[in-house]
Amino acid sequence: MDKTLFEKGLAKRKSTLGAAYVEKNLAAADDFTRPFQEAMTAWCWGFGWGDETIDVKTRSMMNLAMIGALGKMHEWEIHCRGAITNGVSVEEIRAIIHVISIYCGVPQGVECFRVARKVLEEQDLI
Repeated sequence: MDKTLFEKGLAKRKSTLGAAYVEKNLAAADDFTRPFQEAMTAWCWGFGWGDETIDVKTRSMMNLAMIGALGKMHEWEIHCRGAITNGVSVEEIRAIIHVISIYCGVPQGVECFRVARKVLEEQDLI
């Protein structure tokens, strides 16, 4: 593994998802999951998020749309928090969910609204 890419990814991952969350995940990694955690940190966060061509707010908005389309709600919740950290507004989150609803179906939009409400209420944004 490229240590430089891992370190870059670790910094990006912590700045979006929060150091406590990331450190908890890395600490919980064992011999079975550690290689994936390291590869994902280097590849997704170092290579992907480390490319400054797309700003973090736009990247967070893209992630919400894609992860919402896939219906991966645990990841959507994590990235919803990260999107707020990266400057995505409540109104923008709502608009993203509208697009998910149109292209992926109303039931998926309902799920995204349910999870978004939980995150936004936790952060006293609604």
